[in-house]
Amino acid sequence: MAFEALDELLDETLTLPIGGRRYTIPAPSADTGLRVQTIVQAAAVAASGGQVDEQALGDAAEGDLYRDLLGPAYDEMLANGVTWPALKHAARTAIAWVVQDKAAAERVWSSGGDPSRLAPNRQERRRSGGANTTRSAASTSGTSGRPAPARARRKRR
Repeated sequence: MAFEALDELLDETLTLPIGGRRYTIPAPSADTGLRVQTIVQAAAVAASGGQVDEQALGDAAEGDLYRDLLGPAYDEMLANGVTWPALKHAARTAIAWVVQDKAAAERVWSSGGDPSRLAPNRQERRRSGGANTTRSAASTSGTSGRPAPARARRKRR
C-alpha cells in the first residue's frame, strides 16, 4: 500500500465569513503551530491552579501571535476595517483549529465568543445521545444492600 501525498489529503485552510467577506486562513507554519500548542497548554495549567510557565506565556506577548496565526488574512482584515472583537474571535477560532480540529473551530466560531454556548445544553446532550444512560456499577465495598436475616437481627438486640 502506497501513501498518498499529504497535501492531497489535508484541507489546510480555514475560511471565515466576516462583514460580508470571506477570509481564508492558511495552515500556520509548524513553528507557529507548536507555539500555539505550548501557549494553550501553559494557559490550561495556569487556569487549573498549576505553576505558570512565564516563559511560554511571555513569548506569546513578545511575538505577534494573531498575525502569525491568521497569516495574510490578518492584514486583509485590518485593511478592511474589521473590528477588534471580530479579529480576536477569528484568532480564537484559528487557535481551536490548530490545537484541536476543524470541528472544534466551528464550535468556537458558532459560539460567537460566549463560552457558555460551547458546552451543549441538556436538550442537545439528550438529542445527540450524549446523556449517560449506563447504569452505575453495584457497590464493591463487600457489604450487601439487603437487610440481615431475621434471626441475625434478633441476636443483635
